[in-house]
Amino acid sequence: MLRRTLAGCVALLAACSSPSGPKPAALEELSDPRQVRVLWSANVGRADRYTFFPALAGDSVYAAARDGTLARFDLANGEERWRTSVETRLSSGVGADTRTAAVATEAGEVIAVDTAKGAVRWRARVSSEVLAPPQVGNALVVVRSADNRVFAFGEDDGKRRWVYQRAPSSLIVRSPAGVTLLGDTAFAGFSGGKLTAIALGNGGLRWEATVALPKGATELERVTDVVGEPAIQGQEVCAAAYQGRVACYEMANGKPLWARDVSSLTGVSLDARYAFVSDDRGAVHALDRSNGRSVWKQDKLANRQLSVPLAAGNAIAVGDLEGARFATGGGAIRNAPVALPSGLLVQTQNGGLFALAL
Repeated sequence: MLRRTLAGCVALLAACSSPSGPKPAALEELSDPRQVRVLWSANVGRADRYTFFPALAGDSVYAAARDGTLARFDLANGEERWRTSVETRLSSGVGADTRTAAVATEAGEVIAVDTAKGAVRWRARVSSEVLAPPQVGNALVVVRSADNRVFAFGEDDGKRRWVYQRAPSSLIVRSPAGVTLLGDTAFAGFSGGKLTAIALGNGGLRWEATVALPKGATELERVTDVVGEPAIQGQEVCAAAYQGRVACYEMANGKPLWARDVSSLTGVSLDARYAFVSDDRGAVHALDRSNGRSVWKQDKLANRQLSVPLAAGNAIAVGDLEGARFATGGGAIRNAPVALPSGLLVQTQNGGLFALAL
């Protein structure tokens, strides 16, 4: 089944662009453009060179900004319930459940906020910069630091429960490589093309898989980092690696299901039938989840710095560096769209938060 690609809602990795780099492909006119309607909009504050992800929890949306702002909005209408400052500059967020919203800094400080009133509950430290949102689940706040460590803190008290550590790499892709929680397991990707399943109870390794192996004669050519957050659908977990592959595994034991050579800077997403990935040259791929075979490829968006694609009804929403199809008025967005019950949610680099109906 061929799906329409909805380009221009968001942009990712704008920091990788360069005036002297490859020229982005011009957007073609659409003969039957999909209508996009704003359900509500708000503003939380600028992200600067970092990437901030809005989070959905219960009936609320949580969003953060570089200046330390953290805000809670009503999911239905965008009404602001509270806005606070954590009094330090942030580099990542937000992860949330109905009780706790968590953010972090480039100095490795993790901050947990009570969602009822926006008061800081606790502060803790990890070993290096945090670029991906902390994740909240199983009474833990789980944080992936840039130096190949995963930390777990008690959601209520902020006490460190465990640390999972891998050897750091001298060169990495500086992008938000995060953690995905499901049940009693955390799934995390690392430099060197490794995907791991970690027990939330004690931080022990349940299994490890190789998404991609480093190749090449130089250290730069051998950079093979798992990017984005591992994606889960049914009994499968999938991940994508820069200068590597997209690969899927049995969630219970890490048994390989399939792999396909695609280099990505942003990660992979899944729906009931397909895996979707934007490659590092600006093509969007739909792969059959059962065997990894190509279903379709959209290559008209070359060098537009595409985000992780998101299945949204019978369309695929993907972002680029300009936001040309839908004018959010806030410039580039470095996060992927977030699925809503009736559309999607985006946060712009300049702080705009938009709930969109497709």
